[in-house]
Amino acid sequence: MTRYLIKRLVGLVVVIFLVLTIAFIIVRLAPGDPAALMLGPDATTEDVAELRTRLGLDRPIYVQYLTFVANAAQGDLGDSLFFNAPVLEVLAARAEPTIFLALFSLIFALVIAAPIGIYAAYRHGSATDQGAISTAMLAASVPSFLTGLIFQRYLATELGWFPASGYGGPDASFLERMGHLILPSIVLGITNSALILRFTRASMLDILGEDYVRTARAKGMTERRVVLRHALKNAGIPIITVVGLTFALLVSGAVVTERVFNLPGLGNLVVNAVLRRDYPIIQGTLIVVAALYVLVNLLTDLLYLVVDKRVKL
Repeated sequence: MTRYLIKRLVGLVVVIFLVLTIAFIIVRLAPGDPAALMLGPDATTEDVAELRTRLGLDRPIYVQYLTFVANAAQGDLGDSLFFNAPVLEVLAARAEPTIFLALFSLIFALVIAAPIGIYAAYRHGSATDQGAISTAMLAASVPSFLTGLIFQRYLATELGWFPASGYGGPDASFLERMGHLILPSIVLGITNSALILRFTRASMLDILGEDYVRTARAKGMTERRVVLRHALKNAGIPIITVVGLTFALLVSGAVVTERVFNLPGLGNLVVNAVLRRDYPIIQGTLIVVAALYVLVNLLTDLLYLVVDKRVKL
């Protein structure tokens, strides 16, 4: 177990190192002078020269790279040009809406997809099964921004069941802020439930056809115990895998939904950083999201040990 963890942590370091290298190269490959691009067309020559010195762009490329990697290893991803603050502080200030949005969306997707996927597999070939598959395909096909706009208009504006947009005022309580995330979480949950539903159904279908499931039924066990205790437990690994990847995708891919509902999360921050040419923020977000992906994969693999003891072998 310890050896496995060490190998995975080494792999995590390697991936982060590669991401750091890619983030460094992206800025340097941008057409024109990066400092001039960041400041815009109205900047003077003196302003561009000052920013180049501040960012270290006037030094040799290998020195810039080594400095960038060394600073990142110490948790220093640079300073935001727009906020004039460390990148990690800016990202931390915007992380709460995105993390909770992803978490609530995942919970909502699981509440929808897992029971339907299990029941569809149990009733394989029935009208219920075909209806579940068709509904999942429809949910995956409709863009999240369209679903968000429809829900925003009817459930928020006309019926007034949810806040239409925003994240509450500066003095809003934690519960009030979480209330603003309910509707966007439903939107993202519906969109991402399709993948979880299909994986749950496919995994359950494989297990329900195994010999030990037929043996359990032959011994007189109830269908509920056969499906939930024997089949679902052994079908858990593929489901855990897709759930972990879905959470990582929700964190990094909630840009459109955050824009529709005007949430001050990481997605909105990155879009504004691109428009403002705030490259340190873009670099920092790329690195943080990549690290999140690797950590989620590691936690998913460790969770396999809890679900299925045979993984230790």
